[in-house]
Parts: sequence; C-alpha cells; structure tokens
Amino acid sequence: AEEHTDRYNERSRSYTPYAAAMGVIVISDTEHFNKTVDEAKAAGKKCVVDFTATWCGPCKMIKPYFHELAEEHTDVVFLQVDVDECDQLAAQCGISAMPTFQVYMGRDKALEMVGASKDKLLELVKNSKP
Repeated sequence: AEEHTDRYNERSRSYTPYAAAMGVIVISDTEHFNKTVDEAKAAGKKCVVDFTATWCGPCKMIKPYFHELAEEHTDVVFLQVDVDECDQLAAQCGISAMPTFQVYMGRDKALEMVGASKDKLLELVKNSKP
C-alpha cells in the first residue's frame, strides 16, 4: 500500500479542500482561509464568511439558516470562522461583533453585515452570486 502524506497531516490538522467541500467549510487558520478564498476566486466564486463564536447566542440561532443557504446556493462558497480559534484572522478581518458576515472575492472584502438577520443574510448571499 502506498503511503499518502501531505504537509497538513504533519501539523495534525486536516483541511477540507475547497473542491471537495459540500455545504459550509470550517476554517482552521489564516493559511486555510487564504487558500480557500484564492481557490474560490480561481473558480469565479465569492466566499460568504460567517465569523462566529461558540458562546454567542445569535450565532447559534442563525447557524442552521447559514447551512441551509450553503446547500441552496452552490454558486457561492460558504465559510465558517470561530473567532476564538482563529483570533489572528478575526483581527485581520476587523471583526468586533458576532455574528459578522463578510463576502470576499479572493482576498478582497466586498460586503459586510453584522447581526443575525435572516433577511439581510439572504440579501447578502444573493448579492454574492457571480
């Protein structure tokens, strides 16, 4: 049997490759985020990013809807970032409240909304389509 190793396994993290993703991709660090938004841009897709926290009530309320949107709108890439696990990334993206949803085309932020409004989130997703 041929052994398969890659540089991510050495760091004991397994990244979900963008191409294989179904639904929401959980981002594990800044490198994973950059790689994913770059791959999405190469495929002509924008990324909608949910900056969330496990202790955030409104985040928990909107999470199932975010996942529902990810299943319905496959022409947009959906990412989830835990601000406590990815604090450097959250700081880099200017996150000060949760939930914050940002739209990226590559590494360029295009849109942002703060709060758990289903209507506003749907509008944000619709505005993120190619």
